[in-house]
Amino acid sequence: MCGIAGTLRLRDSASAVDAASLDRVRDHMLTRGPDGAGTWISADARVGLAHRRLSIIDLSERGAQPMHQGDLSITFNGEIYNYQQLRRELETQGEQFQSDSDTEVLLKLYALHGTAMFRHLRGMYAFAIWNASTQELLLARDPFGIKPLYYATQDGQFWFASQCRALVDTGVISAQPDTRAWTQFLLWGSVPEPRTAYQLVRAVPAGTWIKISLKSGIETPQAHFNLAQAYAGAGQGATAAQIREATLDSVRHHLIADVPVGVFLSAGIDSAAVLGLARDAGASPQSVTLGFAEFAGSARDESPLAAEVAALYGSAHQVRRVDRAEFERDLPAILAAMDQPSIDGINTWFVAKAARELGWKVALSGLGGDELFGGYPAFRDLPLWTRWLGWARHTPRLGEFAGRLVGRILKHPKAQGLLRYGGSWSGAYYLRRGLFMPWEIEAERPSWLPQDRDAIVESLQALDRLLSPDPGSDHARVSVLESGAYMRNQLLRDSDWASMAHSIELRVPLVDIELSRRLGPHMPAAVPSVTKAGLALAPQLPLPDSLINRPKSGFETPVGQWIASSNGEPWARAWARRVLNEQSVSRAAA
Repeated sequence: MCGIAGTLRLRDSASAVDAASLDRVRDHMLTRGPDGAGTWISADARVGLAHRRLSIIDLSERGAQPMHQGDLSITFNGEIYNYQQLRRELETQGEQFQSDSDTEVLLKLYALHGTAMFRHLRGMYAFAIWNASTQELLLARDPFGIKPLYYATQDGQFWFASQCRALVDTGVISAQPDTRAWTQFLLWGSVPEPRTAYQLVRAVPAGTWIKISLKSGIETPQAHFNLAQAYAGAGQGATAAQIREATLDSVRHHLIADVPVGVFLSAGIDSAAVLGLARDAGASPQSVTLGFAEFAGSARDESPLAAEVAALYGSAHQVRRVDRAEFERDLPAILAAMDQPSIDGINTWFVAKAARELGWKVALSGLGGDELFGGYPAFRDLPLWTRWLGWARHTPRLGEFAGRLVGRILKHPKAQGLLRYGGSWSGAYYLRRGLFMPWEIEAERPSWLPQDRDAIVESLQALDRLLSPDPGSDHARVSVLESGAYMRNQLLRDSDWASMAHSIELRVPLVDIELSRRLGPHMPAAVPSVTKAGLALAPQLPLPDSLINRPKSGFETPVGQWIASSNGEPWARAWARRVLNEQSVSRAAA
């Protein structure tokens, strides 16, 4: 796990690559890679690559980056979990290796297959490869968008980095805000990619690659994975044996490392199953859980049940206590590390902080289990809403009138939108996951943020595109929406910045390309409760009934009490105002 950066002079009139500027971008991401740093600039000063290293695989200097082979140079962030198998296959073709790193495998794979390489990769990754012979730069990102990658062009100079703020805080790219992105933050609680909080910066979309050529400039992103297509089919529901085999295989691959691997353990099925499967794979991982005084003695206190699970699987377990005073002390650092505005990430911040205190470098998380196995209320609600409210799409004026009436009666922020949005999959998903309704934003909008009625239109169109081709079932549609929107734009992104702020590599074995390929064909026949139970039974020692029958939870924090709202509204709205206010203060200071 690392931080990567680079620059390419697109115009002859642009300045030569400045090593000092590139190093500033690189070192802005120090916590992403405290174990080493490297910078390479081509002989003609046209291209530069930089790297901050967190040593996980091949801890020697042979694994240092940027790495070179012939005309190819690479800077890489992430892990290729099947690199050992790929290496053996390459060796049978006569390839010889100088290191034990997955980075070298990537380079050789690209040399042999070009952009056809992606069908061979299993992992989380964001990387850049410069091909001196073709004068092309390739940027690529893993299928689910686990690892971030951003790019921008200014004054004829192309830049990329693992963090938006590495580009804007160092001044190489303008910090002018993308006002539509900030409006969408109010709509969702996060910024949907490929937009970012900054006008000139864009995300490389998940599951795509982009070529930047000195001849043709920035080419159109090309997809190498489509989750909806992977789920489309008519297979039978997955059996318990199939779920166990597929999840155990994924956990086994995610344990590959040259350093110890721990587990972030909550009292939920997903992380507990990951711990149990890690034991089945032969590992003896440590585990850590957060505990809060505000939850002590209540059903919201995860620490007793997590300790029970840890004991069941023989894990050396720690409970890290966090109180309001520590939250308030850390709040400036949290906001400074938050790469893009979000209402999430605080839980990961503190559990990653605990992991760092324990001396960890790598941790497994149960993130992704709800999206795949149907753990969210959306799996129940969205099919009902679209079925019952579909008529409103064909009579929009009547639906709008009825919606206003329902809103007055129920007095809930989203009630007015029930008939306006509930009849379509994208609209129903917005009702489930949205933060503010479009007509509420005017009251939240600071003076620098213009009114933008098309922000919601763009968001809904993006959701519609996620469902193309049609995955073929209600379960699969919800799974694609949750994975391609909430998980990608919020959970994965926030887990990345919050864990990397403490130099912790967070791995997510339930977000895995091979797992999706094996279980995806069964999604059309999936039943959420049955599928989730299959995950609970996946470890050789099944999860205890006390956990299986417990109401759903994740890594919950009492942030709602710490950031109290004066009118009893959802705490996430108060937190969103705090994040938005930080942007307003920053703009005023500038």
